[in-house]
Amino acid sequence: MNELYKISETRICKAIFPDSLNANQTLFGGKAMQWMDEAAYISATRATKQRMFTSQTSNIKFLKAVEPNSIIEIIARVVKVGAVKVNVSVEIRAEEMYTNEKFVAMEGEFTLVALNKNGKPERISSIQQLELVE
Repeated sequence: MNELYKISETRICKAIFPDSLNANQTLFGGKAMQWMDEAAYISATRATKQRMFTSQTSNIKFLKAVEPNSIIEIIARVVKVGAVKVNVSVEIRAEEMYTNEKFVAMEGEFTLVALNKNGKPERISSIQQLELVE
């Protein structure tokens, strides 16, 4: 594992309670995507030390529903760095609180762009000393 991958890794854990459920009584996808975006933002910011904004999401896959009384872990890692943008891979792993069942519930890709103090895209500058992931 290279230095950039390690520096950017972000893990956030959440307990799934009734306030984050949808009409089907499983984790609301919009809430899960919000948490994924937050983890991607933190990961990109850790790697670049620059202001970032999400410009695109892609390949969002809902693989398995998450039931109440589960614990999820959102894991984000920078996988590619360009001139002004960073690609972050994010997955949600779930485990039931009262059993040993664990599974990947969601995965997706997030693209974030570096911003200057005026809110305009700028080159990623502080990443040059790190090994880039292709």
